[in-house]
Order: sequence, then C-alpha cells, then structure tokens
Amino acid sequence: MTGNIRTMLFDLDGTIMDTNELIIRSFMESLKGLVPEDFGREHIIPSMGLTLQAQFQNFTGLEDVDHLIKAYRAVNTKLHDELLRPFPFTNEVMENLHEQGIQIGVVTTKIRMSTERGMKFCGLYDYVDAFVTVDDVANPKPHPEPVLMALEMLGADPATTIMIGDSVVDMISAKEAGVIPVGVAWSLKGGELLKENGAQYVIDDMRELYAFAGMER
Repeated sequence: MTGNIRTMLFDLDGTIMDTNELIIRSFMESLKGLVPEDFGREHIIPSMGLTLQAQFQNFTGLEDVDHLIKAYRAVNTKLHDELLRPFPFTNEVMENLHEQGIQIGVVTTKIRMSTERGMKFCGLYDYVDAFVTVDDVANPKPHPEPVLMALEMLGADPATTIMIGDSVVDMISAKEAGVIPVGVAWSLKGGELLKENGAQYVIDDMRELYAFAGMER
C-alpha cells in the first residue's frame, strides 16, 4: 500500500454515488420504442461511464441523439432525489480526508449542473477542491485530458495521486495520465474487469482509502 497519497480523484456515478438504478431507468424510459423488446440492464451496464451521446449512438445506431439526451435528462431529473444515494461510508471518508488536508477532485462524464446538484444533495459538495465535468473538456474519459486537467487545477503530483472509479474508462484515463488507478469492488462491471484494465488496487469499502493517505481507519 502506498500510504503517501496526497490527492484523490473520484469518478461520480457508480463510485461515490449510487446512481445505478437512476441511470438504468433513465435509459429504459428514454429508449422506449427504439430498442428491441429484450433490451435491458445487461445491455446498458457495460457502457456506463461513457458519455450519454456515445451510449445513445451505440444503443440506437442514430447519429443525432440530442432528443434522446433531452428525454434522458428529463427522466433523470424527475427521479433524481428518489433514487440517488451516496455509497456506504462515502460522507464520513470524504469529510475525514478533507480535514486531513487530502486534496479531493471529482472527474466525471456528467454535465456540471447534475454533478453539482448530486454532490449537494448527498452533502459532499463542500469536500471537493476541483470538479472536472464533461462540460470542461474536449476529450472525455477514457482520454487522459480530464484527469490531467484535475491535476493541473490542484497543482498535484501524479505520483501521489490516485483515481478511484467503477469503470474501465476511469482506469484507462488514470493510467494514461500517470496516476494510480484504483477500482471499486461495488462496480456493476465487477472488480476483475477493472484489474484487467489497469486497476492497481480494488477496494471493497470506502474506508480502505484512509490507508492510502497513511491515516488510521
């Protein structure tokens, strides 16, 4: 275990916020009539982490998917507060890391508006020193640009930085940016897939992050 980590970058959906059901239901409702009858969560889960545009293009074969993104966001907004929850121990861990002077960044393929709304709703917004959303970059994850941008905003050293995520795109983006990729075992995609795609560690519980910063649990 490294123990000398000074900066922690987090993916949002599926990593610190349990938005899995929210995302799946938003897709299912906005895709009604456009996908085969047997289209379900097992088709959606593998691509979670990509941009909405990429996912809708994959699912429908359409080039212009703006109307679908709009429909998705409408459903997402409607169900947001009912379905959104932080994963266990997230609030406690982020608060303690923040108090110990660990820099915290959020690097997400979500838009800024829903990123900030979700973080405020979960009571996590004040612990974050830098947000990089899909609105801020030319090249979203798996490109390294979002992680590199967060490093620059925080003046952080890649060698003492970890990127925690639940999807392959997080691991690839982290690796390419020179930071340490850490997967979460509660990923719907499974910890093994993250290891195969570069995760140096896979944590089973948020509180394992204390050890990375040399803190007692």
